[in-house]
Amino acid sequence: QVQLVESGGGLVQPGGSLRLSCAASGFTFSAYRMSWYRQAPGKERELVALISSVGTVTNYADSVKGRFIISRDNAKNTVYLQMNSLKPEDTAVYFCNAGRGQTTYWGQGTQVTVSS
Repeated sequence: QVQLVESGGGLVQPGGSLRLSCAASGFTFSAYRMSWYRQAPGKERELVALISSVGTVTNYADSVKGRFIISRDNAKNTVYLQMNSLKPEDTAVYFCNAGRGQTTYWGQGTQVTVSS
């Protein structure tokens, strides 16, 4: 069955870095655009970054431009989110998403907490 398994979250100090990974299985990973979303307590889920199926197109929320980098390895069925210069407002549960047409899959999320 379809699985998206996020990892790499944790507690980090402001200004620090984390790298999230999302391992996919059960579908043709290379045919899907991949995205990272996040949801902070009391807020709606928001798109953080997306990458096209072959990795040639990326897009970022204004709040993370210049700090986060999304990438993918289609040979490993994995998408990454490198997060640098982290701020307390980046604290949220981060979700991996796969999308193609009307089909979408979600991971279970990984907690990122930015605090001193």
